[in-house]
Amino acid sequence: MRIPFARSYGNYATSSNQDMLTAAFRAVVERYKLQGERLGDVAAGAVIKHSKDFNLVRESVLSVGLDAQTPGLDLQRACGTSLEAAIVIGNKIALGQIDAGLAGGADSISDAPIVYPRSYQQLLLASYRGRSAWQRVKPFLGLRPRHFRPVLPAVVEPRTGLSMGQSCELMAKRWQITRTEQDQLAYESHIKAAAAWKEGFYDDLVVPFQGVKTDNNVRGDTSVEKLGKLRPSFAADGTLTAGNSTPLTDGASAVLLATPEWAARRNLPVQAYLTYGKVWAVDYVSGKEGLLMAPAYAVPAMLKDAGLMLQDFDYYEIHEAFAAQVLCTLKTWETPEYCRDTLGLPGPLGAIDRSKMNVKGGSVALGHPFGATGTRILATLAKLLAGNTAAKRGLMSLCTAGGMGVTAIVER
Repeated sequence: MRIPFARSYGNYATSSNQDMLTAAFRAVVERYKLQGERLGDVAAGAVIKHSKDFNLVRESVLSVGLDAQTPGLDLQRACGTSLEAAIVIGNKIALGQIDAGLAGGADSISDAPIVYPRSYQQLLLASYRGRSAWQRVKPFLGLRPRHFRPVLPAVVEPRTGLSMGQSCELMAKRWQITRTEQDQLAYESHIKAAAAWKEGFYDDLVVPFQGVKTDNNVRGDTSVEKLGKLRPSFAADGTLTAGNSTPLTDGASAVLLATPEWAARRNLPVQAYLTYGKVWAVDYVSGKEGLLMAPAYAVPAMLKDAGLMLQDFDYYEIHEAFAAQVLCTLKTWETPEYCRDTLGLPGPLGAIDRSKMNVKGGSVALGHPFGATGTRILATLAKLLAGNTAAKRGLMSLCTAGGMGVTAIVER
């Protein structure tokens, strides 16, 4: 379950991460009549948080109608946060530690924390440490106008100084991904998302919030021609644009995970099983690998764990941070030299059937609240599997900041 994903600085401009995460959790509680239930654990997180949100998940849990003895765990793995949360809850269930739990995530660009420079913080703390009146006043003699210049958050890698878009431009050039290919993928993302909303696919997955009823970034009337007219966003000679990149987005999502026995006692249907998960990281700092390429490594390692081939899936949910990033990842798996020399595989993983990829739209169209995308995708994939008796399994892949990736396999 989730609230509609909304473009930042708009409908949710005054909503906090806690407001949104609470709404997503409450939607799950109400849908499955969990009021008064004590769940074994709840794991979730947000990438951009205020310091006051140190206990974001527990505070949200206390407002959704669950038994007050239900714990809450904050965690964060950039854009893979909520999928990582689902894997954590899944592992606890598999180990027999708990019977059921919630996983989710939220993020708000609109309500981003704005802080003052560290030098001002150090000045204030020096004054606080003072034992005498003079020691408390002396630090303020160094106060300067620059101390009052706010420090705004930015989606920039500390190790390279590059934004995610700039980093992806380097990947697109290395893998020779054309602007036309990117615009085509973005177009398909919007058309699939618009069709999914029109057919009612998301009706039981999304609850209204702050007057918003549907994801407001979906453009069902777009075209490759319209997308082709947009200017590059991250480099003058680049190929990434506002149209083939995810927009800054606010939102939250959550899922319920449990043992089959726990679900059966409550007459709840089991849509799918979260069976495998894998995380990876790459060396993007030295330039050896692209920032968003970790899923290229994580997926083959996970396939080895599961004894599966890349083609053994009915659905592929690959997070579209940028259309170029998806295309780079797919190209690596089709390249014999890369698979052999870099991934250490005997041969290429091969191509996937793209008609099975992001069939209800992807992040380019639906939006990408950093901490919420993982469980948005997980819920979508579970519903797809539950609704197709011929389908057996689906693959999930998310790239993240910091050169990391989180992947998972979901089966009927």
